Amino acid sequence: MEKLIIQGGNRLKGRVRVSSAKNAVLPIIAATMLGTTPSTLLEIPNLEDVGTICKVIESLGVKVTFKKEKDEIIFDASELTAIEAPEDLVRRMRASFLVMGPLLARKGEAKISLPGGCAIGARPIDLHLKAFEALGAKIEITEDYVHATTPNGLQGSQIYLDFPSVGATENVMMAACMAEGKTIIENVAEEPEIVDLATYLNSMGANIRGAGTNVIRIEGVKELKGAVHTVIPDRIEAGTYLIAAAMAGGDVYVENALSEHLKPVVAKLKEAGVTVEEDIDGIRVVSDGKLKAVDIKTLPYPGFPTDMQAQFMALTTIAHGTSTVTETVFENRFMHVAELRKMGAHIDIDNRKAIVEGVNGLHGAEVNATDLRAGAALVCGALSAEGETKVGRLHHIDRGYDDFVGKLQRLGANIVRIDE
Repeated sequence: MEKLIIQGGNRLKGRVRVSSAKNAVLPIIAATMLGTTPSTLLEIPNLEDVGTICKVIESLGVKVTFKKEKDEIIFDASELTAIEAPEDLVRRMRASFLVMGPLLARKGEAKISLPGGCAIGARPIDLHLKAFEALGAKIEITEDYVHATTPNGLQGSQIYLDFPSVGATENVMMAACMAEGKTIIENVAEEPEIVDLATYLNSMGANIRGAGTNVIRIEGVKELKGAVHTVIPDRIEAGTYLIAAAMAGGDVYVENALSEHLKPVVAKLKEAGVTVEEDIDGIRVVSDGKLKAVDIKTLPYPGFPTDMQAQFMALTTIAHGTSTVTETVFENRFMHVAELRKMGAHIDIDNRKAIVEGVNGLHGAEVNATDLRAGAALVCGALSAEGETKVGRLHHIDRGYDDFVGKLQRLGANIVRIDE
């Protein structure tokens, strides 16, 4: 079994470049299915999830060509040959469900297994299905799969999402851009990844306005063509390196980080006593490792991102004073608490709130990643801890961080990946 071996205590110094956003690239890869001519996506990160979504759309008839030396992938969806995605791939990754919107738009039918992914909460797909029904789809649900058909084609409609779900917003956008007539979607997610998907779809010939606000308006078009697109930088990866440098101490410049996508994280780092400098090319963080307690509460964008909650909780474990961490987005996102406790953290859980009493320092331990961001949090903790930490279940981390070990090593971290 592969593990990370981390010797804590090294200050981090230097520059690290953020890869393209996992949470943007996955829906955009699904959206390539809408094009009748090939699309080229540039600067694609080398992630396990990217490989999985590529296999899913290949199974539906998309020709996928990797140009590894250029980090480019070419997608030719001119002939979609299937409407059912393989169960094993869909169960491996929740984002696989995003092929339903494109399949309904192109083929008028889709059969998808109920999705899997990180075990951080229920994340129900009912919002997706209600929206598809509003567009004219007929939905059949069994214990194992969802089967949707469009007997009269997709018809533009007015849709209100009960919660601003990122996945539902993306799925409905992709379906609606080829529906007949106008669709208005209210209470949508406003994340930068939504804006990036809309930018790509519009470059294919879609007519989408309002992405980045809470109302999106779409005029349906008959056909979309392929396009060339560079995906936005990963704000969660950027935030993870900011936290790592703040905890371990040091001076790190995070290249390609967009500060406007990270406002709540930057604000909370400053509140914790970290020096943060923002410019057009990235974000610099300078820290002596002495941190003050802060309170955070996760919210849909532009609030504090749930995907940064675990990493920021790791930071509060060594901050002076008492911090509270409130999770409002997912109901099961404190699984990292038990692992941080093994490293000496003092954390009490009260329903969806964690009360964290800062300690003078964490110590090395044997821990396991319980989900993607929990794994990143444990690495951040280990970099600041005294002694050796072993982090297992690395497949979670591999899902969302490109060259994580290499990037940290280049900043001076004492971290290696071994096969025990």
